[in-house]
Amino acid sequence: MEVNTTIAPVAGPPTLTSKNHTFIYSENHSHHHGHFPSKTILIVIIAVTSFIVLLAIFLIIFMLRRLKSSSKNGTFKDDSRVLHNPSERFKTSTVLNINSSPDVKGGCFYGGNLSRTPTTRFRFRGVQVFTYRELEVATDGFSEANMIGNGGFGLMYRGVLRDGTMAAIKLLQREGKQGERAFRIEVDLLSRLQSPYLVELFGYCADQHHRLLVFELMQNGTLQHHLHSSNHQTQPLDWGTRMRIALDCARALEFLHEHAVPPVIHRDFKCTNVLLDQNFRAKVSDFGLAKMGSEKINGQVSTRVLGTTGYLAPEYISTGKLTTKSDVYNYGVVLLELLTGRVSVDIKRPLGEHVLVSWALPRLTNREKLVEMVDPALQGKYSKKDLIQIAAIAAMCVQPEADYRPLMTDVVQSLIPLVRSPSSVGSSASLRFQKQMASPCH
Repeated sequence: MEVNTTIAPVAGPPTLTSKNHTFIYSENHSHHHGHFPSKTILIVIIAVTSFIVLLAIFLIIFMLRRLKSSSKNGTFKDDSRVLHNPSERFKTSTVLNINSSPDVKGGCFYGGNLSRTPTTRFRFRGVQVFTYRELEVATDGFSEANMIGNGGFGLMYRGVLRDGTMAAIKLLQREGKQGERAFRIEVDLLSRLQSPYLVELFGYCADQHHRLLVFELMQNGTLQHHLHSSNHQTQPLDWGTRMRIALDCARALEFLHEHAVPPVIHRDFKCTNVLLDQNFRAKVSDFGLAKMGSEKINGQVSTRVLGTTGYLAPEYISTGKLTTKSDVYNYGVVLLELLTGRVSVDIKRPLGEHVLVSWALPRLTNREKLVEMVDPALQGKYSKKDLIQIAAIAAMCVQPEADYRPLMTDVVQSLIPLVRSPSSVGSSASLRFQKQMASPCH
């Protein structure tokens, strides 16, 4: 009896209390265990994401520094774009610095930044050093019969070099610092750059006070001569030939702007500086006013205003700020000359038509007026679809605001579909050349 009364009160309530206590503890424990891991996972995800973002930022900064370093060392901006033509490349260093142009001493150039001797340097580049006497003999004493041109910096003569090569020899007559600077720039640039769209420099002469440049002879002279000749000794350029010339010129400027480090701004691109070979393929010449462009974002170079009236970009005239877009404006003027047959400035025309760009720009977007603008010498033999495209390109190139003008790379890509088969253009041009009786001029 005592045993039963002792066990009953112990076995009842304590067991129930123990179960309730155990149940409540387990429930609370489970509740806290469900929230704690989710916070931990969230913190881990944030930490990992932050690490990845920081790593990406460091990688981007590292790559930008590498690219900047490689550009300073003279690498191409875009190797893929250099492959427009396998022969379009730099002969030597791609970094051009006019400020380190060689000094003229004793008839030779001495490059201050190069360890090579002058003779070795220029032989490597294929540029020869001539004596004044050699070039005097080549031109038959600079006879008037061999004179083929007269430019702002001197006279151009046709000559035969000792090895029988026909050449165009420019006798520089402009004295002073500007003439000397123009001479050095042409030798410096053309001895470093090689492109099928730039006139080739054979050599130079710096004998005593004489300054002469020797170029390849371009048999069909200047574009100016064929577009604006007043003596009617040449047949008008047909539409296909004009489009091919436009494309060749665009590729020349694209090469200078996009593939040179730093970019080269021609600064005096115009019809008289576009030369035509025996097949009427164009090459750009006369780099006496060329300027090295800036690699900065805005690409501006401050300089005094030089160039030819009618071709100068508005912002260059007003501010003296020169960019590659200044050349694009010049190109647009030449394109308008190819389209209309008019010169850039003609005071003989009626009021309002003196300046080609001012007269043409509002008409380029009007199809009826556009047809009226076309050079009458074409006699309607052109594609109206191509005409509209050319007008659109010209209108963009001569925009008053430089930022609205296209890159020359874009111009090239727009012109390529408009140019017919090179063989057809070349054959018609060759036939026309054979019929011409006028003496070739440079």
